[in-house]
Amino acid sequence: MTESDEEGIADLPPSAKLVYKVLEYNGPLTQKGIVEESMLSARTVRYALERLDGVNLIEEDVYFADARQNLYEITDEGAEAEPAPSD
Repeated sequence: MTESDEEGIADLPPSAKLVYKVLEYNGPLTQKGIVEESMLSARTVRYALERLDGVNLIEEDVYFADARQNLYEITDEGAEAEPAPSD
């Protein structure tokens, strides 16, 4: 991950950082699932997902249980953005 990508994460709004953490903790979720877990409004979650997608930290996939919804998960690049926990 480049230095500019790390700066991009730091520049994200708090809602986007919260959505990222919810996805990191819970794994892939639909937008509705993110709204329930984060307790943010649907509009705020949509905005946060747009921001995260803009810096390539998440990817969107089809949710096969209900094709009207999308499934969001952290990309490999996003997983590398988090520093590894130190022992």
